[in-house]
Amino acid sequence: MTATGTITRVEPRDPLSELAPEERGAAAAFLRAHPAGAGQPLAVVVPAYNEEPTVAAVVHEIPSVVAELGVEVIVVVDGAADATAAHAASAGALVCDVPVNRGQGAALRLGYWLARARGAEIIVTIDADGQYDATDLERVVAPLVAGKADFVSGSRRLGTELTTDRVRHLGVLVFGTLISLLIRQRITDPACGLRAMRSEVTAAVTLEQPQYQASELMISAALNGFRLAEVPTLMRDRAQHATGTKKGGNFGYGMRFARAAIHTWWRDRRAARTRLRPEKIHTS
Repeated sequence: MTATGTITRVEPRDPLSELAPEERGAAAAFLRAHPAGAGQPLAVVVPAYNEEPTVAAVVHEIPSVVAELGVEVIVVVDGAADATAAHAASAGALVCDVPVNRGQGAALRLGYWLARARGAEIIVTIDADGQYDATDLERVVAPLVAGKADFVSGSRRLGTELTTDRVRHLGVLVFGTLISLLIRQRITDPACGLRAMRSEVTAAVTLEQPQYQASELMISAALNGFRLAEVPTLMRDRAQHATGTKKGGNFGYGMRFARAAIHTWWRDRRAARTRLRPEKIHTS
């Protein structure tokens, strides 16, 4: 009410305003088809860009129950030029088809938002190219259900790695060491696409990276006080249709990954110091 006694009406905030403009139409269509609050307690978010040959098999492999929790699969199609969306939907996934390609990090960020809107308590991510084994979902979710962690990442180094790229293998070692130093906790695999987290983690951390979100998510979760854990998982070699990485060559990928990791650590470390800084005492 204003000073003149007039009641000021506050219009409710549109939740879609949190999203980027290019995402809002796709998100609105998704929620019309799959209403907010009506989801399963566990959502598996799958970012997909031109994964027509493999996405249906990945969706089919995901069990309907993990750790005694009902599961739904949300595939966020990131501006694909093929039939990724149709194949994912035919396999039983809930599909959000964004017409613009923005990067895996942006697709995951939208997937987290949709999963929270649907009411998910736990969010799991897995790639659409078939490199990860869906039977490992139980393993990454178990520490969350047991109350032992808030964020759990799979690790090819603790488990089994069938990939043949020696440079990428070396990169995992180098960047695992880097992130371990930054967050003061041993990390063996900083770039695993198979991970699980409490849904509130995705809302509490700052996610800005359009592509290299693995390190950003892990570092930000650690610096925001969430408990991290790793579990052994399997990583297969890349599918035959994937003739090259969508993130560029190994050197460029490594440089951008390192830049994202250091930027996230610097940003969140400064934010944490600001939160913990004691207020000055003013005396008269």
